[in-house]
Amino acid sequence: MSEDRDFEDLVAEGAAVPVQGWDFSWLRGRASEERPPWGYARLVADRMARADTALDIDTGGGEVLAEVPRPPRRLLATEAWPPNVEVARRTLRPLGATVLWVAEDAALPLRDAALDLVVSRHPVHTAWDEIARVLRPGGTYLSQQIRGGTVRELSEALLGPLPPPTRQLPEQAVAAARAAGLTVIDLREATLRTVFHDIAAVVYFLRKVVWTVPGFTVERYRPQLARLHARMAAEGPFVAHARRFLIEAVKPV
Repeated sequence: MSEDRDFEDLVAEGAAVPVQGWDFSWLRGRASEERPPWGYARLVADRMARADTALDIDTGGGEVLAEVPRPPRRLLATEAWPPNVEVARRTLRPLGATVLWVAEDAALPLRDAALDLVVSRHPVHTAWDEIARVLRPGGTYLSQQIRGGTVRELSEALLGPLPPPTRQLPEQAVAAARAAGLTVIDLREATLRTVFHDIAAVVYFLRKVVWTVPGFTVERYRPQLARLHARMAAEGPFVAHARRFLIEAVKPV
């Protein structure tokens, strides 16, 4: 098979895989990413076991929440992307969770001080005022967030040199939490080695993690993908670095 044919086949393969939900198992053997050292799923399970009412914001397909061994009495989840809502409802049915479609930047459909716990893994936007509103005094918000500049190497491979990130920075999250009346009790950061072994994995990742290259389509970025494929063929797997931070805040009593 020619190198051009190999490129076309790989791109077509990465473009054909469904991207609903937040399950990255298709990348197994094709890409890998280090896990943050704090163990987000374990922390969520611990907080859920001690809560009576809890909410997971931007649940995706419910994959992380589904790992909770002892769910609270009342468990809610929100998701903004309609195809994910049905996936999450199926995934979380065994936990008795209620999954709500809530548009990005919309108010949470909950009364004031309704929840003991709010969690969110990789939220698109953190509505700190809304989180503070729905938490009871003494309630907790726990979130693993994508730091600005994550997998920057991959973004620049398609977009060219980028300025330093100005959004989604830990210090901004801390300031916003405090402005909403919450007390930050934990903040941690991690840089995680991320390896792509073929261009199909890159295409799939860019289709799924849409903020990496906003407006990505195979047609629009085919020349850049071809150059990256040639580089990987010559030099080996493409290495980038994901950046994450964990923030935990409480509503004062």
